[in-house]
Formats: sequence, structure tokens, C-alpha cells
Amino acid sequence: MMHDTWTGGCQCGAVRYRLLTRPNNPCICHCRMCQKQFGNFFGAFAGVSADHFELSRGTIAYFRSSSEAERGFCRDCGTPLVYRFVSQPRIDVSIGSLDRHTEMKPEFQYGLESREPWLAEILSLPGTVTGEGDNGVGDTPERFAQIRNSNRQHPDHDTE
Repeated sequence: MMHDTWTGGCQCGAVRYRLLTRPNNPCICHCRMCQKQFGNFFGAFAGVSADHFELSRGTIAYFRSSSEAERGFCRDCGTPLVYRFVSQPRIDVSIGSLDRHTEMKPEFQYGLESREPWLAEILSLPGTVTGEGDNGVGDTPERFAQIRNSNRQHPDHDTE
């Protein structure tokens, strides 16, 4: 694998892709369509020219979210994978689907009109490390060990 090759894929491993150059314009988008696609407060993307995007496993399913854009996901597990304007030769991947996601820090925000007014405030809420402490529903370190041992999530690297 070349150093400039970036890989990623869905949670179950049915879809895997590679980017032949480092993705650019890492950003988060607060628009309502991204909130719906991710089932979250925002979507996070970075992209490349479409000719630098290759599927290495599976097929991406698409939903045409507007007359201008489509959003791709894994049909098996639902992981949001890509976003693209149909008239442009660019494809954006969800930062969370990248194997090296921690290297892709967002640098810009879009859709500020839909940003949750309390978003900055929640980052200072108290918290715990997964499996430590009580989250109020009776979770224990033993239960989280059981979850980790039965994990069906695809690893953050290509497999055969």
C-alpha cells in the first residue's frame, strides 16, 4: 500500500474503498440533510477527485437527497460513506469511515443555520471512558468486556 493511499469502509466490512491521494477540505456540515444522513448533530467529510476514489470491495447504495446531490451508504449495515454533487467530479467520504480518521481534523463548518445551539456546550459535559463507571443503566466493566469480545465491527484496515 502506498503511503498516500487512504482506505476506509463501512462498519460490517461489506464495502471498502481506497483514495489515491490525501483527502482535502476536511469539514463538518450541520445542514439538516447531513444531520438526517448521519442520525447525528452533523456530518463530517473530506474528499478527492472522483478519479482518485476506488471501491475495493462491495457496492455503495445511493440515496438522491436532492436534485443536486446523492449520499452513499452500505446497504448491509447502514454506515454513511460518501456524498457527492452529481454534476461535479469530486467525491467526499465520511471522515468516520476512514481507517486513519484521527489524521483528518475538520478545518471548516458548513450549514451553520442548522447547527444545534447547544453543540459547543455539550463538549464540556462530564464523561467516562467506555466500560468504566456507571452510565446510569447498570453497565459494568464485565458487560463491556463481553461486548468487546463479541464485536462484529470490521477492523480499521483492509482484509481479504
